[in-house]
Amino acid sequence: MFLWELFMSITNQIFNQLSSSLAKGSPENPETLNNALRLLSKWRHLLLQNTLIKNNGLVVLEGPFKGLKFLSKSLEGCYVPKLLGCYEQPLHKTIETVIQTKYDVVLNIGSAEGYYAAGLAKSMPQTLIKAFDLNEAVKEPIAQLLRSNAITNCVYSNNEFLSEHFNTYQNKKTLVFCDIEGEERNLLDPLAAPSLLNMDIIAEAHDCFDKTISSELVKRFSNSHAIEIIYDNGDRTLENAPDWFRNLGHLDQLLSFWEWRSGPTPWIVMKSKRANLMFKN
Repeated sequence: MFLWELFMSITNQIFNQLSSSLAKGSPENPETLNNALRLLSKWRHLLLQNTLIKNNGLVVLEGPFKGLKFLSKSLEGCYVPKLLGCYEQPLHKTIETVIQTKYDVVLNIGSAEGYYAAGLAKSMPQTLIKAFDLNEAVKEPIAQLLRSNAITNCVYSNNEFLSEHFNTYQNKKTLVFCDIEGEERNLLDPLAAPSLLNMDIIAEAHDCFDKTISSELVKRFSNSHAIEIIYDNGDRTLENAPDWFRNLGHLDQLLSFWEWRSGPTPWIVMKSKRANLMFKN
């Protein structure tokens, strides 16, 4: 009953927003219909979320975090791709490599509700995962994720992570996993935090906000790190799609994979050359 009440509440909100937007818009302004399309797509995404939970429960179906017991909703961004296990699929091979690497610490800066923090912690029980997010609303969802999966090697903080905090981990084999909505340009600066030169870094570059972010990060770390840029063209696949998913219409299948991105957000994967000498697996 709760999910149905939540669905109807959101449906009413979206209907009112859509009605207001269309009433104020005009045929001469295509942005009105673009916004309407995005709004209706999110509404349909919620229906698909309910269908997914009804048929498969709350366990991630595929990908590097297969078997993770997830939440009934996401606090930020899309939900269905996370539970299907195809979320940010172009990054999966990199995540699999991370899981096989014997890091002492993973700093998940910008953890949101903890999908990556919990997924990595469950897959890397000997590694300390430290999750940071300024949004206090994520505290309970992260705690719930950790309880549901019996995870004891992950801790959350809502304190702001500053450049000088990297120094705390300079003598540990450390991975920085960063998704902070454009602030990566300010935080990931080896001049302000020289200890970054000894750390591996995976950063989502929000070029959708500032198209120079990825090029700037590459420039800063090109001498100290081996760098790979991973682009996302939106292609997604499921190796073992459940019957109910295969029976969906193509539009619903596409919306199930949709991650709500408004523009390019390439991942910059940077492997420290120094760390390879300092720390050996």
